[in-house]
Amino acid sequence: MSTERLPRVRASENVSADAQAGRDARRRAPRRGSAWDPRTRSARAVDRLRAQEAVRDPQLLPLRYARMASSSWAYLRGAAAVMAADLASAPHSGLTVQMCGDAHVLNFGFWASPERRLLFDARDFDETLPGPFEWDLKRLVTSVNVLADAERLGAACAEDAASAVLEGYRSAMRRYARMGELDVWYDQITADVPLRGLSSEFAEATARAIEKQSRKRTHHGAARQLVSEENGRRRITLDPMKRVDEGVSDEQKVRAYEQVFDTYLASIPAHLRRLVDRFTRIDSVRQIVGVGSVGMRVWLHLLEGDSGHQPLFSQVKQATASVYEEFLGPSEFSHHGERVVVGQRLMQTASDIFLGHMRVDGFDYYVRQFRDMKVIANGKQVSGYLPQFAAACGHALAKSHARSGDPQAIAAYIGKGHAFADGILRSGRAYAQQTLTDHAELRTSIAGGEITAAERAW
Repeated sequence: MSTERLPRVRASENVSADAQAGRDARRRAPRRGSAWDPRTRSARAVDRLRAQEAVRDPQLLPLRYARMASSSWAYLRGAAAVMAADLASAPHSGLTVQMCGDAHVLNFGFWASPERRLLFDARDFDETLPGPFEWDLKRLVTSVNVLADAERLGAACAEDAASAVLEGYRSAMRRYARMGELDVWYDQITADVPLRGLSSEFAEATARAIEKQSRKRTHHGAARQLVSEENGRRRITLDPMKRVDEGVSDEQKVRAYEQVFDTYLASIPAHLRRLVDRFTRIDSVRQIVGVGSVGMRVWLHLLEGDSGHQPLFSQVKQATASVYEEFLGPSEFSHHGERVVVGQRLMQTASDIFLGHMRVDGFDYYVRQFRDMKVIANGKQVSGYLPQFAAACGHALAKSHARSGDPQAIAAYIGKGHAFADGILRSGRAYAQQTLTDHAELRTSIAGGEITAAERAW
């Protein structure tokens, strides 16, 4: 074995090199950028949406389009594939992080850590993939503008909230650039952070509402709301817009769950397999979830612990290729459920202990607890404090990016002036207008019979 010693590189030299890499990236992608130009598109927005139909349940596609057509905000939530193609049409920084991929403002919310502490973090990772950090920021700023318009909050509020995103991101990233690796990894955003800067009365009322909602959104709370007894057997109650069992035999339900033991158990730590083995499946239904996810195959399983006192709701959601893989290359993971799970664990400070992946009948899925103290705000709820909530989203996104990327390089690229913020703000405003145009185009396509939309799946 060679005894030659490698040259020692001081930490300060590493930091300097990282910062220079960030400044060099400005030549690849000037920070002020250029205004969004729809002429750079290679396909219509509706064609991008329809290209996703092949991997979704055809029975649910009319419902997906009906939900997306209901508002410009709903359209944005379902059109991640459209925006991915548009983001890829312009130069990017090359500063790679684990992207959320769908970092709109309501894809951030409150989670319970394994220690049952309520934290604020990114919450949706269906499109996660390594990619340029600014793509997440552009989608987040765009979403703030679209949500403010949908909630009729006015241009001034939209501008304040968009600026708050960038200031929250920049200030947090500069702080992470000065921290050690473990300090970044362990950093948490507590539930009070989105409420800072509010009047004490409003903050206290909102905090009480969040705490109350988190207590309701437990497995016991879900059981009280979603479980009924039929002929002495507990069943998940059906809802034609949320939980269905049409076309699903009892044999299919059992097979869908039993395959957990073939692939899911192999994806979680050995000590958790002991815990999972203490639960028995009671009932299963198919779920219809979200807007962008409509058409994905989703199962909700009701399980009960051997004690007879502990219900557990397990959600099994289909995962397909990220919409960014077309432009950034395929994921390193051949299993798309694993892609989602790894991305979530990279981005979140604390993730669901049951998070894992599985394959059923040739489809990839990821597994997580259903609800479990998750508090997901809607547009109306955050409209009263959108700038403060948006700032917390920027902070959370910076934390996620700092965990997987190079915070020194990103902070150096952003710099201390206004160039970066001006470019992202201008891009967000322009793309919000494009979203309104694309939403109108979808409605026209539905009215003309090119696309079928229906308010009910069955």
